[in-house]
Amino acid sequence: MREIGIGMVGGGYMGKAHSVAMAAVATVFDTALRPRLEMICATSDSSAERYRAAYGFARATADWQFLVRDSKVEAVVIASPQTTHRAIAEAAFAQGKPVFCEKPLGASLEDSRAMVAAAAASNCVNMVGFNYIRTPASQFARALVARGEIGAVTWFRGEHSEDFDADVSKQASWRNFGESNGTTGDLAPHMINAALTLIGPMARLSADIATVHSERPGASGRLINDDIGQFICRFANGAMGHLSFSRVAMGRKMGYAYEITGTKGAIRFDQEDQNALWLYRADDPVDVRGFRKILMGPEHPDYLAFCQGPGHGTGYQDQIIIEARDFLQAIASGASTWPTFQDGMEVNRIIAAARVSAATGAWVDL
Repeated sequence: MREIGIGMVGGGYMGKAHSVAMAAVATVFDTALRPRLEMICATSDSSAERYRAAYGFARATADWQFLVRDSKVEAVVIASPQTTHRAIAEAAFAQGKPVFCEKPLGASLEDSRAMVAAAAASNCVNMVGFNYIRTPASQFARALVARGEIGAVTWFRGEHSEDFDADVSKQASWRNFGESNGTTGDLAPHMINAALTLIGPMARLSADIATVHSERPGASGRLINDDIGQFICRFANGAMGHLSFSRVAMGRKMGYAYEITGTKGAIRFDQEDQNALWLYRADDPVDVRGFRKILMGPEHPDYLAFCQGPGHGTGYQDQIIIEARDFLQAIASGASTWPTFQDGMEVNRIIAAARVSAATGAWVDL
């Protein structure tokens, strides 16, 4: 088993998740590459050193450019705010280093296109982080749809609803400023990625986006980045869809949920009950026909590596460990794996189209 030096840019919420994943992945999946926590970067020397000591990295820095150039850093994980993604990724690719970048790929479609171009020019392994689609249940749902278990898909409804900004008395934070930090830029990418993964490409959409709380303590003026958004769409395969997003949805903590309706059945999933998938089969006997709850177990994708007992469940951190496994396998093989930067750019392309639709009140062809 060969070691690979990992450089982590960002030590906060996602920086910790990816650091824990890199520390655990070789044990969980017996990967050919064993990550060595080489260096972590944060916005100040003191915070970087604090993260280094807490997560087990060998070194710390407040300069991401120093991290990217360091010879012992062989792969870069970007877990910093989306406005920083482009510059870090371009610099890493220029050094010939594989890059894992948290979603959204860039702060804008322009950023994403530049990042895809840089990845292609460098021929380096690249991957973007959409962790929720990696639960055993969602992987199983994808397989059910792909093999025609519910027939031809006719309808998709997806939402990503949380309530972390529902309290209007909450102090304004970085999330309340800048278009890319609004709900359409922050939460929407996860469910858009789910729709593309489960159903396929979108053909056209019509969107509406709004700010619910335009005033908050600590803000010097009116807040204009969005709290809620939605769009209806047509997929390229003819299925209809409705996607909605909110950070002010009272009572919803991890409301990443979807329903898929087909000509022979249907599927339901809710991330707040992430170890269960609900399946309806139209050809079941009438007296037992209905949605059945399927608890995840060792027979479902990527479950057994974490637990041998069905119904015991996997958690949020395990999704990140699965991502780390995929990234390391891609590096070992020399070929990027889904979702690549190109897949991340497609999500940003749909977000950009939704903003155009919301501004004009018109359908937008994709």
